[in-house]
Amino acid sequence: MSRIRPLMAAGAVVVLAASMIAGLLGGAADISPWQVVLQCLDWLPLVDVDSGLAPVEQGLLWELRLPRVLIAAAVGGLLAIAGAGYQGVFRNPLADPYLLGAAAGAGLTVTLVIVAFPGAPLSIPVAAFAGAIGGVMLAYALGNTAGRSGGTATLVLAGVAVTSFLTAIQTFVQQLKVEELQRIYAWIMGDLGGGWDQLVLVLPYALVSGVVMLLHGRMLDVLSVGEEEAVSLGVRASRVRLVVLLAASLATAAAVAVSGLIGFVGIVIPHAVRRVFGGSYRVVLPMSLIVGAAFLVVADLFARTVMAPAELPIGVVTMFVGAPFFVAVLRTTRKVSV
Repeated sequence: MSRIRPLMAAGAVVVLAASMIAGLLGGAADISPWQVVLQCLDWLPLVDVDSGLAPVEQGLLWELRLPRVLIAAAVGGLLAIAGAGYQGVFRNPLADPYLLGAAAGAGLTVTLVIVAFPGAPLSIPVAAFAGAIGGVMLAYALGNTAGRSGGTATLVLAGVAVTSFLTAIQTFVQQLKVEELQRIYAWIMGDLGGGWDQLVLVLPYALVSGVVMLLHGRMLDVLSVGEEEAVSLGVRASRVRLVVLLAASLATAAAVAVSGLIGFVGIVIPHAVRRVFGGSYRVVLPMSLIVGAAFLVVADLFARTVMAPAELPIGVVTMFVGAPFFVAVLRTTRKVSV
């Protein structure tokens, strides 16, 4: 299957819409599902419906649940499409958005901000974004020092080296300020409760990176058959690789900036999409975007309700799902390579 079909796209959108409605309905507060539906209708332009909810309950839906659901959808879609982009560039199903040092760079800069400016929470998203982009640029620059002969394998090794180095610095800084460990680890485990300000922060970068990667789906299909074949077909492999890497890294940085570190989404979703819809990147990229958004909304709903009124960190939920899935993908990859 090389193109996305209307029925397929419609089905994925319905699943996403259903997950977002479930995200609005679920939570520690006991609100009637029918009243939630009526309140959602009342938010629509030119619609005036009395939901019967008290102002406090309306505020809970508008200020807490709705932005949280939208942030979860945006972050899940960004991480999933970034993972698909990395896997297309590296031709490796185990590649994920944190491969090139994005997570390590974000973790280090956020740790530095929390330690140096403990009373400035608004600076954390900016620090995470800058750190993620900086980590990727450092890994890419280091990989390029090997010249063209290294290829994608050199970039992977450079990412591992940068990640190890930045993580070591982060650990050292943490030990200097032990009293801030709880706050640092809370960010590392992920948080989607940033509100409308965080959603506005992520949307421009989400649009730019998402559109760029979607436009490169056909070129990634060409790259998947081999670099020599791609060159013979007139595709500038190095340019395509660089553009997709930058777009995927921008998507990862934007997601990390508003949510913290949420692992495995970039591995689980693109791989599951390939199994169901085929391996063409003209299908994998848009379907990963939609399915990833639905997945993280459902995962966040589980995190909010399984231990209510307490809340489970979203990163713990994705790890529970992603770790066994990663092992399954690794075993499949080994069998294929042998």
